[in-house]
Amino acid sequence: MSANIYKHKKLIWVFLLPAFLFMLVYLYYPFVQNILNSFQHIKYMGTAGGEWNTPWYVNYTKLLSDVKMRIALKNTVITIAATIIGQVGIALLLSLLVSNIKLGAGFFRTVYFFPIVISATALGLLFNLIFLYDKGMVNQLLQFAGYLDRESNELIDWKSKHAMFTMLTPVIWQYVGFYFVILLTGLSGIPAELYEAATIDGSTKRQMVRYITLPLLRNSIGTCVILAVTGALKVFDLPWTMFVNGMSNTWLTGTYMYSKVYSDVDYASSIAVFIVILGVVLSAAVNRIFRQNDDFEV
Repeated sequence: MSANIYKHKKLIWVFLLPAFLFMLVYLYYPFVQNILNSFQHIKYMGTAGGEWNTPWYVNYTKLLSDVKMRIALKNTVITIAATIIGQVGIALLLSLLVSNIKLGAGFFRTVYFFPIVISATALGLLFNLIFLYDKGMVNQLLQFAGYLDRESNELIDWKSKHAMFTMLTPVIWQYVGFYFVILLTGLSGIPAELYEAATIDGSTKRQMVRYITLPLLRNSIGTCVILAVTGALKVFDLPWTMFVNGMSNTWLTGTYMYSKVYSDVDYASSIAVFIVILGVVLSAAVNRIFRQNDDFEV
């Protein structure tokens, strides 16, 4: 009976239809409507588009001349690079270290994954206390250590002079554990016999990582890079909590789109379409670089 149950697939639509309708109503319809909104004149949120823009592509030409959009795009590119190097790079290093230890491995898995469960808004407020609010904890520690002059109340201006570093630090820190779990799972799928054979042949740990671990982990790394790229394009809540309205030129494509959505809906819609197109192009490029290896998958 258990084998024959899978042969009758006529009722499969009964189970697939609710999920399909949910995606149609809450994903595909809003996406198509957003594209149409980018070509219409919609000034305020909640108002319907009454007429088409003249010319219909005016919002997309505005993207090319918008100074703040250039700043947002530049900062987003920096964020993408920082997430690939910081999040995926650190996660790869940590997964390699944890996979080679026996005692305390479970503890490190929990500690590294813990930041994921923290709300991004709460995390933004936390790092405001560390860097920005009332001199910030970092400035106070530097004064206590003597690096900054306490008598003259010397401070480092994290908000304007080091704004991107201040904003990207919690962004990178929060999602390292997410990619750490993915890569650690990939490492667990590599057969131990390969390392045993390499050890018999006299290979060092560095050689085994270079010629065994990294090649066989390529698919997992590619997945992490794609998620990091798309995640960097969508990051919003944490930067918005720390730098409301793009203070110190910290605009990202997501935060700049949100700042426009209540006063210039059609332009915000065009920014959203641009973000989707950019995400598809970058994901395709990363997928081409990390082309799937059919010989061995983990």
